[in-house]
Amino acid sequence: MLKVRGRARFAAEVPLHDLSYAAFVHGTIARGRIDTIDTAQAEAAPGVLLVMTYKNAPRMPAPPMMMEDAKGASASKLPVMQDATIRWNGEPVAVVVAQTQEEADAAAGLVHVTYLQEPAATSLDLQRQKAHPPKTILGESPRIEIGRAERALARAVHAVDETYRTPRHNHAAIELHAATVSWQDDTLTVHDATQMVNLTRSSLAAVFRIPEAKVHVLSPFVGGGFGNKGLWSHQILAAAASRMLGRPVRIVLSREGVFRITGGRTLTEQRVALGATEDGTLEGLIHTGIAGMTTHNNCPEQFTFPARHLYAAKNLLLAQEVVDLDMVANTFMRAPGESVGTFALESAVDELAVAMNLDPVELRRRFEPRKDPTSGRAFSSRNLVEAYRRGAERFGWGRRNPVPRSQHQGEWLVGYGVATATYPYYRVPGGAASIRLTQDGRAIVRMASHEMGMGTATVQSQHAAERLGLPVEAVTFEYGDSDFPSGTLAGGSSQTVSIIAAVTAAAEMLTGELLKLAGNDSPLAGLKPAEVEGWNQGIRQRDKPENFESHGSILRRAQREDGSVEAAAPMPLKAQKYSMHSYGAQFCEAWVSKQTGEVRVKRWLGSFDTGRIINPRTAASQFRGGIIMGLGLALMEETLFDERTGRIMSRSLADYHVPVHLDVPEIDVLWTDVPDPHSPMGVHGIGEIGITGVGAAVANAVYNATGKRIRDLPITLDKLL
Repeated sequence: MLKVRGRARFAAEVPLHDLSYAAFVHGTIARGRIDTIDTAQAEAAPGVLLVMTYKNAPRMPAPPMMMEDAKGASASKLPVMQDATIRWNGEPVAVVVAQTQEEADAAAGLVHVTYLQEPAATSLDLQRQKAHPPKTILGESPRIEIGRAERALARAVHAVDETYRTPRHNHAAIELHAATVSWQDDTLTVHDATQMVNLTRSSLAAVFRIPEAKVHVLSPFVGGGFGNKGLWSHQILAAAASRMLGRPVRIVLSREGVFRITGGRTLTEQRVALGATEDGTLEGLIHTGIAGMTTHNNCPEQFTFPARHLYAAKNLLLAQEVVDLDMVANTFMRAPGESVGTFALESAVDELAVAMNLDPVELRRRFEPRKDPTSGRAFSSRNLVEAYRRGAERFGWGRRNPVPRSQHQGEWLVGYGVATATYPYYRVPGGAASIRLTQDGRAIVRMASHEMGMGTATVQSQHAAERLGLPVEAVTFEYGDSDFPSGTLAGGSSQTVSIIAAVTAAAEMLTGELLKLAGNDSPLAGLKPAEVEGWNQGIRQRDKPENFESHGSILRRAQREDGSVEAAAPMPLKAQKYSMHSYGAQFCEAWVSKQTGEVRVKRWLGSFDTGRIINPRTAASQFRGGIIMGLGLALMEETLFDERTGRIMSRSLADYHVPVHLDVPEIDVLWTDVPDPHSPMGVHGIGEIGITGVGAAVANAVYNATGKRIRDLPITLDKLL
């Protein structure tokens, strides 16, 4: 509601007294050292307060890195502006701070830098001979081998063995990366656009060598994140400049700056080979490949993860390697790995269906496993076949003609495509929540979580109201403040379920406190939290509903001084005994122009199996948002990278194309709404599954329309002429 009314205050809109503004000077070589840096003209320019380079920047250790340090929010483990070394084209080499943004931007153009260049690794093809397995892929082995997949492929009756390629992608959130920072003595306050409130606090504390309690991070609203709104160099440099100046500093990256100093999805080259018997039994599944990465980050784009859990195969070979490149550190981008991994895997399944002259929906039904193919664990909940059945019926899949180029609408060739969507169910440890219940029947729930447009506050207010027996309008969910109980990051489709678990624990503790306050005169005397439930603004006994007392009655009789009771509890952690994933079936109708090769997606249906849906409106929005981002991945998104210089060329929305209204058809979504018995309230996260399978569904529809198989994203018209 605050966003709709224009009242939501973002990181670059916080008013502070005596505010100054920062701009960056970016390095222009891929690898080497600064030879000379002349800041005299910039320092003399109107309004300039400070020019900071490696020569005068405060000494700061490297920030703790995600996936290596439990308290790390940084995508890179490089120290920030500490020496003359250049590691990628775009690395900040100077910060100019001035009285206004215009003065800072103008003065940044007056900093003159010369370089000593060194040979740089910028080409995946030229460096592929140096490919090596990463230590881990999100804590899992980079290689899994069961049986002898290559031998099974060689003897298979039907087989496909193809290579699929995906390019770099960059985040293009509506809100630019920004931070407004200030110091009060040795306490740092950061108004940030971050998905990682607590981890940003701990990382900045480490960089500036101060206790975490001396860092206050506020991020109540984030205008889009998709994985890369963590800690980058801009927050660190703004905080360092603010400390040197003794006044607040605001940094707002330009769109070019977002592309040059914050990373996105890296490029991949994937081999998928499938071998099947005559009846459709999958004898062998091979999914291997390489991805570009840097030596200073740890995000190897886990594209083999879908193949580890989706289909029953007697023999499996799944392996990933990385190629070290001199570029900005790549990082997580909506469904990292799964979005591009499903493009390769699900395109190959479609190719196998064509080779077998079998309906691709039926082939996937025959591939359905009884247990997880690699871990051997039982599935916590899996209704993928039902999602396919319902989706195919509603989409009208039976009207599909399997013969390519057989359906026409004037100059347009019409094709149908389908692919599986999948994303794991994650619960990130470390979250806690507090609940304060007042005598007038209101509850305030607090957790240092995030709101990026996915409806966190709405859904969590609904959940807390249901848990406490209150009307939803009586519950307020407060978030985005590191002073609140520690929240989990907004990533991995984990936040909703993690918050639910923490709020559930806090509600149980609160109920226990209320039962203690009720005393012996209450009809609830002697009862334990497990024996009661919230109902009608009070508490009732589960098996004897007539034993009831309102919250207000309990608090009045207890004579609480402020008329309230509060409880806080951490999220309970349980060992994961099951293979836990969300699933979906993506159906696409695509039209391709015979004259130009232009692709238009005319119709879309996503049928999902994602546990219980708490709020249908926000859920549908998340599914559709992911699908739209997947259409960009399929048809237009590509970060153009000049391998001669290591320079990102498509560093604005004029050159980096994302879907607009005319690119997006009406998107129909439905879901099974079957609760997962092994997750809190039966819920799964849904923020990322919508993008998975989309690239393959479009590519498969394009093949059905044209007879041309595109294995190299994006599917641009030049590849179809």
